[in-house]
Amino acid sequence: MDLNHSAWRKASKSTENGGDCVEVAAVTESVAVRDSKDPDGPKLILSRSDFRRFAETLKGECLPS
Repeated sequence: MDLNHSAWRKASKSTENGGDCVEVAAVTESVAVRDSKDPDGPKLILSRSDFRRFAETLKGECLPS
C-alpha cells in the first residue's frame, strides 16, 4: 500500500518537542498508524472498526481514576 501521499495527522495532545506520539492517516477502508519520530519506518494498517476499538481502549486507559 502506497502511503507516500497520505495526509498524516498528529495527536492533538502532542507537543512541539515530539515525545512519544503517533500519527494516523485515513486510507480507503483502513487507518494507517506510524511513529511520528520515524515517519519512514514501519506502519500499522488497521481496519476502521479495529482502529476505533483500539482508540476507545486507549481512552479508557488514560482516564484519571
